[in-house]
Amino acid sequence: MSPAQPPLEFIPPALNPLVLRAAQQVLPGCIRSQTAIAQIQADNVEILVDLYRQFQDGKIRFMMAFRHPRVEDPLCMSYLLWKLVPRLARQKGISLQHPIHAHFLYDRGIPLWAGAHMGWLYSRLGGTPIHRGKADWMGLRSARDLFANAQFPITASPEGATNGHNEIISPLEPGIAQLGFWCAEDLLKAGRGEQVLIVPVGIKYRYVEAPWKEIEKLLSELEVASGLPEGKLKDEQDLKAESLNPSADLQPFQASLYRRLCRLGEHLLSLMEEFYTRFYHQTLPTVEASPSNANEALAIRLQALLNVALHVAEEYFNVPPKGSVIDRCRRLEAAGWNYIYREDLKNIKALSPLERGLANRIAEEANLRIWHMRLVETFVAVSGQYVLEKPTVERFAETTLLLWDMVTRIKGSNPFGRPRLGKQRVEMAVGQPISVSERYPVYQANRQGARLAVADLTKDLQQAMEGLISSSG
Repeated sequence: MSPAQPPLEFIPPALNPLVLRAAQQVLPGCIRSQTAIAQIQADNVEILVDLYRQFQDGKIRFMMAFRHPRVEDPLCMSYLLWKLVPRLARQKGISLQHPIHAHFLYDRGIPLWAGAHMGWLYSRLGGTPIHRGKADWMGLRSARDLFANAQFPITASPEGATNGHNEIISPLEPGIAQLGFWCAEDLLKAGRGEQVLIVPVGIKYRYVEAPWKEIEKLLSELEVASGLPEGKLKDEQDLKAESLNPSADLQPFQASLYRRLCRLGEHLLSLMEEFYTRFYHQTLPTVEASPSNANEALAIRLQALLNVALHVAEEYFNVPPKGSVIDRCRRLEAAGWNYIYREDLKNIKALSPLERGLANRIAEEANLRIWHMRLVETFVAVSGQYVLEKPTVERFAETTLLLWDMVTRIKGSNPFGRPRLGKQRVEMAVGQPISVSERYPVYQANRQGARLAVADLTKDLQQAMEGLISSSG
């Protein structure tokens, strides 16, 4: 049961030097013990060394906009700033004031699923929360103040959430660009001359040794959990998966794994289509598949299913289906939280038992409806061609793990306990800074100019981040 709660309180940033120092000391051990990361390397770290030097000299303010494929990304960013930047500065004989650190934006929902202690820790490390999916003016004011006035630069993920893919970047949210222009505006009003920059940072994960056996084992477990015969395609019912036979570029064992992935994906799609059609009375389009368009047909069916799952939740919360899939997910999350964390229930203890029972009923039902959105969130970046376009072990692993996420959510288990398929190295790349100050005259001209400037900066940042992950292989 999900009981009703008072409204979520803002967690103000309260940077504590002792907590920061302790976190810096335990970080390497935490990465070794809590993740599959064996090594973190970064290109163009000298860009950050120079930016920190200019920041400490009072010449610039900057934000680092990092890729967000995985939940481990903040640990990688911390390692970059706490270890790699100081190391290179020492090697180059550049004197920087310590500690090297950055404030950061984080999703207000993290302390809800990771534990209240994470809210305490993030606050003491200088983090400021953002409540996604609504106009969180208190969170935005805090982020705006940190960007313009804090002791350190600031970091954020413009994707807003993980998407599980190394080589697909979700559409960026415009809030990062808006914060940049607000910072430029605040500096101008204060008569300050610092330049405002946004620095893209790419993050990719590579397996140290290709975990093909581990992928096959996990795929077998998913087949069993989904009611499919484990292993090779055998019976007539599986023959339609043969039409998904990939190109001859794949090795035989890869081709077999790919067909099994497709068979599992098609089976899960069919189960979920029946689920929403039968029990939620939804109508799904009929998509005819042939050997030439099998992958395209799967992609069309997946998008139709995601739309229906969102519609089921939107209908309950009376939320209009506007914008992209990601936009719709964010609004549904905010709507669900409004039913669970009630602005009108600031004193839960004052409720009568009957009133509290009704409030708990609404909260429980809201949590059940949010489940549909969480399923969709898992697949926001999934396409029908990702593995075929580049059949690396990373892409096989990413797709299999996303299917694991889905099966785990359906079973009602914890999706945050993902299997570790093998040791990984992290490849990071720092991009060239993008000047916000140079674009500010367009932004301040008028309302239309402001919208255009935010859109253009967001587009250029997206292109820069895509360039970083493609250039690193």
